[in-house]
Amino acid sequence: MKPAIYFLVLALSLFCTSCSTNAPLQALSYKGNGETSKKGLIIFLRGQGGSHKDFADKGFIQDVQERNLPFDMIAPNAHFGYYLGETLVIRLKADIIEPAKGNGYDTFWLVGASMGGLGALMYTRQYPEDIKGVFLISPFLGYEGIIDEIRRAGGVRTWEPGDYTPENDWQRMLWHWLKQSTAEGTSVPDLYLGYGTEDLYVSGQHLLGEILPQQNIYTAPGGHTPATMKKVWDIFLEAEVLQ
Repeated sequence: MKPAIYFLVLALSLFCTSCSTNAPLQALSYKGNGETSKKGLIIFLRGQGGSHKDFADKGFIQDVQERNLPFDMIAPNAHFGYYLGETLVIRLKADIIEPAKGNGYDTFWLVGASMGGLGALMYTRQYPEDIKGVFLISPFLGYEGIIDEIRRAGGVRTWEPGDYTPENDWQRMLWHWLKQSTAEGTSVPDLYLGYGTEDLYVSGQHLLGEILPQQNIYTAPGGHTPATMKKVWDIFLEAEVLQ
């Protein structure tokens, strides 16, 4: 099944149970074991077909705790309804980031898996001052149409977005922002990417990888599966980016 069709099928299958919402985000919080003079918080953003509980169930939380990294963690239930209702960024700001600042946290990392990777980018685009770093795990970055258009243009740096209305074309808005963020040979130093070499959305991931420093990219054999996502998460942690 093609990536765009697969994502659409998932969206339609969840539409009736995950209608658009502006309800406050419910979240699971976890304490880390590291000690630091500054308080850091990792915010895990779930994929569409998964659950915010998966980060604990699959060992992501334990990995951070066992390494004594200087971060606590939180996993909001940012399901598809928040994307459908275009309220994800608003709710992350109001329900997660700002309360955490009030509790003394001053360093924030977004870790987004699949659909959550898209959410992490959307938040960082709007509030870059809030975020220290972003790790995208097997991210969904748009449908085939926009990915093919950018590839035919020779990549992100040579692609031109043309005239568009950001409110009506989130894909063009997203890639335009990524293009601007890496203009004139610069890069986004705190944006990291990990994915399986046979991932469902690998075409978009390759495009993003072309504009990132190579040391910011982590790959592992496998497809768009929780097991592969866990592999690239472990590789990322072994690189000691969060130390």
